[in-house]
Amino acid sequence: MTKSAKSSTCPSKLIASRDALDAIQGKWRVPIIITLSFGNKRFGEIRKDIEDISPKMLSQELKELERNQLITRIIYDTMPVTVEYSLTPLGKSLEKLLEELTAWGVHFRKTVIGVKR
Repeated sequence: MTKSAKSSTCPSKLIASRDALDAIQGKWRVPIIITLSFGNKRFGEIRKDIEDISPKMLSQELKELERNQLITRIIYDTMPVTVEYSLTPLGKSLEKLLEELTAWGVHFRKTVIGVKR
């Protein structure tokens, strides 16, 4: 690849990686995606899995993940109304990336932090 070809692909890769990080950035989005990777969950079930997230923050993050088309909100016509959240195909496409990120996190914790878990 020539120098000019490399330099023209660099900005597009930077933009794409920035877009990807914007979609999953923050303390809560990746944990929400991970918990939904185990199946559809209701709001309270997600809160139980992610103990230290506030209801307000969870609600905001779910809306943002839905806006980014990573999750979908399913409303069931029951009494009372039941709402579940699930990953979209786009959200499911993060599975391999999150497995790699988790493996790297384990390595990082062992190497830098000294935690063996």
